Amino acid sequence: MSVESYSQRLFEALTNGDRPSARAIIDECFRDGASAEQVVSDLFWPTYEQIETLFREDKLTTLAHHMATRLLRSLCDQAAQRFSFKNPIGRSVFAVCGPTDADELAGQMAADLLEAEGFAVNYAGSGIANDELLEIVQTTQPNVLLIFSSAPADLPGIRELIDTMREIGACDGIQIVVGGGVFNRAEGLAEEIGADLWAEDPTELCHVMIDYPEHRAQDEQRTVGRNRRPIRKAA
Repeated sequence: MSVESYSQRLFEALTNGDRPSARAIIDECFRDGASAEQVVSDLFWPTYEQIETLFREDKLTTLAHHMATRLLRSLCDQAAQRFSFKNPIGRSVFAVCGPTDADELAGQMAADLLEAEGFAVNYAGSGIANDELLEIVQTTQPNVLLIFSSAPADLPGIRELIDTMREIGACDGIQIVVGGGVFNRAEGLAEEIGADLWAEDPTELCHVMIDYPEHRAQDEQRTVGRNRRPIRKAA
């Protein structure tokens, strides 16, 4: 699939709220031989980032942004139904995200692609209080707590949550993974708050979580991301 041949057309369809055209573009991608996973990772995610960048820079109206994110989420739902799911790998993920609809969309793309890779994923979205998160991770003991696509206003709460989890023995074996959102815009932030892993996008997230499946000890250098993980060799 040639992303360049589709990306601008999809962006225009999304920001105009043109649902038939957007669906037609995705149908073309599939006829061009793209898998559903490629459509999400190679087309939907860069388009999402373009929309968010322009909106933050006040180059996209609120109306266009809302139409785009809601239509793109509908397309993500449809694409996920066409995923080729790999066998379960025996690792569970509890995922949350930032407060906006766009954050929820980014979190959904991450959750969908992780599930396709064989992770067992529960995605709670946004607005979950720290005490509820602590209760669920202590009760269910997921292998990973994923905090994907967070906003700057979320950081004090995330820092408090991670500090509390590090102090509680019941959460000691749970890997804390962050990515997207504010973590992409502030170099070193993931390491500063004490996350185990971080990634810029959902595809990299899948890679780094597969490459580094183990929680590391408190006294080790914890945060591993795209600048620290080895380059994956082509199959």
